[in-house]
Amino acid sequence: MAVAAELTRTWRSWNGPARLHGIDLARALAVFGMLAAHLLTIEEPLALTDPSTWADLVNGRSSILFATLAGVSIALMTGGRTPHRGARLGVSRKRLAVRAVALWLIGVLLTQTGVPIYVILQAYGILFLLALPLLALSIRALWGIAASVALVMPWVLPFLDALPVWEGESGRQFFLFTGWAYPFPLWIAFVVAGIAIGRTDLRILSVQVTILAAGVAAVVVGGIISIVAEASGMTSPGTYGEAALSAEAHSGGLAEVIGSGGFALAVLGACLLLCRTPITWLVAPLRAVGSMPLTAYVGQVLVWAVIALGVFDDTTDLQAFRDLGLFWWFCLGAVVFCTAWALLRGRGPLERALAFLSRTLVPGWNLDPADRVVT
Repeated sequence: MAVAAELTRTWRSWNGPARLHGIDLARALAVFGMLAAHLLTIEEPLALTDPSTWADLVNGRSSILFATLAGVSIALMTGGRTPHRGARLGVSRKRLAVRAVALWLIGVLLTQTGVPIYVILQAYGILFLLALPLLALSIRALWGIAASVALVMPWVLPFLDALPVWEGESGRQFFLFTGWAYPFPLWIAFVVAGIAIGRTDLRILSVQVTILAAGVAAVVVGGIISIVAEASGMTSPGTYGEAALSAEAHSGGLAEVIGSGGFALAVLGACLLLCRTPITWLVAPLRAVGSMPLTAYVGQVLVWAVIALGVFDDTTDLQAFRDLGLFWWFCLGAVVFCTAWALLRGRGPLERALAFLSRTLVPGWNLDPADRVVT
């Protein structure tokens, strides 16, 4: 009986009524998208009429989806539609700060493995800290901030990228410690947009449809900006216009910010709608991965490091590791491990550890089950 009760508890922890299945599915897609960006050799830019180039969808867009979903997670952890207030908000902010520092430290440690990827967790830690003052704001204010940053920062970022602080070995270390591959002055827009989304009732059909439609519209707008800018000659190679308006992955250009930000919204909306149907049970193994994204992300980096050391005695050769063709094995391993863990233990190991750490260091209010929709 005790075993049955424990299995029921773990099942409800990621399939119960408090869980938004669509968010877990979207996060799983972000995990697999980042795996593809890391492990696949993608030589041709995206062309919608050429299926052989569709793998390029993961470049840049997966990490922006991750950042947007991080904002949704922050919102849900701090009350969702009814933001925490007063003393409870203070506790939530402190716990979020603990998580931010822990994520930053994990990110720094992962960079020491030498695996040739730009670890996103340092940027996550900084973004979580930047989000702390915004938790009590209205949805309208949050969208205003997100839109303002998204429209302004692409014009500022080229000047920040040109600062002498990035020069030399100390500059390289500063780049890694700040996660500047995902520059926080710009990427806070995606997190704040995610918080605004998380403050709405994501269970309502009309809200889910609106998120999908708004995302598709933003993708179209981003594409139009890119086409017009290129046709007018404003994005000539090496120019300020190219940097500020680019649609290229990780460029921070206006077309990328709007288009890829819209892509994140569209994916989230589509996943929420899909998981209203019985299909949600067919994708349960994927949702298991999305229920523990930190574990899946850290795990893939550590497994990469171990395999690379064993095969090459070196973790830094990206192309050699890609040539091993391990992408689908990594995906399968993540699905098998996360599904087994979710069934037997519930919350992911690193997600459980972060929750324990934050509650131990910041005692106070116990979170309601609804606050545990996302870890």
